[in-house]
Formats: sequence, C-alpha cells, structure tokens
Amino acid sequence: MKKTLIYIIVAAVLIGLAAWKIADNKKKQETEVKEVAKKVDKINVNVITASRENIDTDYSANGTFVPKQETQQSSEISGRIVNVLVREGSRVGAGQVLATIKRDAIEVDVTQAQNTLQNAIIDNQRYENAFKTGGVTKQQLDNSRLQLKNAQTAVRAQSVRVNDTSVRAGISGTINKKMVEPGMVVAPGTALFEIVNINTLKLSVLVDESQVGRIQIGQTVKINVNVLPEESFSGRITFIAPKSDASLNFPVEIEVPNKGNLKAGMYATAVFKTNHGAETQNMLTVPAEAFVNGVSSGQLFVVNNGTAKLIKVQTGKVYGDKVQILSGLNGGEQVITSGQINLDNGSKINIVK
Repeated sequence: MKKTLIYIIVAAVLIGLAAWKIADNKKKQETEVKEVAKKVDKINVNVITASRENIDTDYSANGTFVPKQETQQSSEISGRIVNVLVREGSRVGAGQVLATIKRDAIEVDVTQAQNTLQNAIIDNQRYENAFKTGGVTKQQLDNSRLQLKNAQTAVRAQSVRVNDTSVRAGISGTINKKMVEPGMVVAPGTALFEIVNINTLKLSVLVDESQVGRIQIGQTVKINVNVLPEESFSGRITFIAPKSDASLNFPVEIEVPNKGNLKAGMYATAVFKTNHGAETQNMLTVPAEAFVNGVSSGQLFVVNNGTAKLIKVQTGKVYGDKVQILSGLNGGEQVITSGQINLDNGSKINIVK
C-alpha cells in the first residue's frame, strides 16, 4: 500500500514538473514571437527628401518624319504600257508625263466619233433648213439636234481617253517607287508610281495632356535629328488634334523645311518652349513614382516618427519623371517613393534608403 502511494506521489511530481516546463517554454515562445512580430510589422520603404531644384521646363516629344505630300499615281484607263519615261529617284513636276499607254485602238474610236459628228452636223443642217419650209416636224428637228449633241459628247469623251493614255504626275516630287515596266497591261486604278514631296516634311509626335495646352499652332519648335546631330533644324506647328488617343496623348504635326539631308522615316525629337522662352525654373518637386494611385490622386506618404503619414498635395506641371508641388509640402520632408502599396496611414516603416 505504501509503495503504491509513493508511486502516485512521484508520478504527480513528474507531471507537475512537465506541466511547468511546458508552460515556461510556451511563455518563451510567445516572447520570441512578439519580438519577431515587432520587426515584421515594419514595412521596408525607400524615401527621398523633397527639395527645390532647377527644372528644364522645355517639353520634348519623339516622332518620325513623313512627306508633306505623297501619292500613288495610277492609270485612268486600260491598256498596254508603251513607254516609261522616269525612274526611281527622278524629280518630277505636277502634270509631267511619266508613262504612255498604247493608243492605236483609241485613235480608231476617235476617228469613228469624228465621222459620226460630221454626219450629225450635215443631217442637222438639213433638218434645220427643212423645218423652215415645213418639210419636217418640230419633233424630228429636236431629234436631229439631240443626235448632234450626242456626237459632240462622244468626240469629247474620246479626246479624254486619248489624253489619259499619258500618265501624268499629280504632284511635284520625287519618284520613290516605280511599279511598272514597258509591255505591262494595266487597268484603271492600277498603281504605277509612288511620288513623294519631301521639300517640306511633317514631324508627327504625341504630346501629353499636361502639355498640350501650353503649345499653339504657328509656334516655332526646335528639332533634333538623331542621325544628324551636328545640324540644327526648326519647324512650325501646323496641327494639334482636337481629341486625344486612348493614352491621353494628342497627335501634333510640325512642318520642317528640308535643307536636303532630311528623309521621310527619320527619327527626331521636337523641343517645345513652354515657359515663355525660359529654359529652367526653380520649383519644389517630387518623383512621379511617389504618388499613391498616380499623380492625379495628389496623395503622398511622408515619414512621421517612424510611421507613414498619408497627405494630400496640390500638383503643378509634370516634367518627365518630376512633378511640381504647389502646396502641401514645404521642402525637407522625407517622401516615400516605394512600398506604398503595402502602406496604410500610420503603418510602421523601416527606411532602406
């Protein structure tokens, strides 16, 4: 009986020691978890110091040159090409003959139409004289006059066909592409030549919505051409689209006189003066990437005693990746530039840089 009691007491002591050990380990684990949680609770962020700086207020936009005029010169009639009078690279004037189409059959039709006209003239004269003496009715005279008009129209139509056997340039320019050779049979609408006028080129660029209100038609624009860095060019704004594209950019066209070295398809940069001629302006700025949900939100996180504080600012113009701040910041504040997606107002932060 004594042995049983001793076993019970020993077992109870062991159980008590085990329970105390488990409780002690649990307490240590909870303490460690709290320490880790304190560290994990801090969100890593990057910051910059808001400051004033001289910003280049000129706005640049990239684009490519296109000809001021270009056309696909085609045939007006069907026929076989007899002569091709120009080659690729030839300079041509508006109205110049580029190629000729065989006209033998058309000349036969012209002769026939002229003969028909002569008969109609003779017949009509006979009816006119006969009507005066009562030899024909008014209806017969009217029919004669109608036949004469139809014959005259037929002669004019054949003359047009004869003229159309000469394929003429619609604009002055340079033959960029020749798609015809002697002996080819062409049909109306068949493209024979591509003519481009590059005496003046158009530079087509896209201007951001924040800048389009600061430019105007007729404004002079400096042009930098990548492949001609030593040469200077300038142009004049001739078109500003009244409607933006899906990306809120406005197509703008600038006419640039060609000094001889520019080619259609060249890449260039238009530099718009947007501050009455001043190249730089001192202003308070922050990076565009610092804004929560885009620049239009006007919301930023700034560092406040180890936490992130959400503030509202009034923004001005956008200059590349810099945004002008008109109010809401005084300068010197640490503005968070990354990690905003994980932040709430008051979140604890760990500054990485």
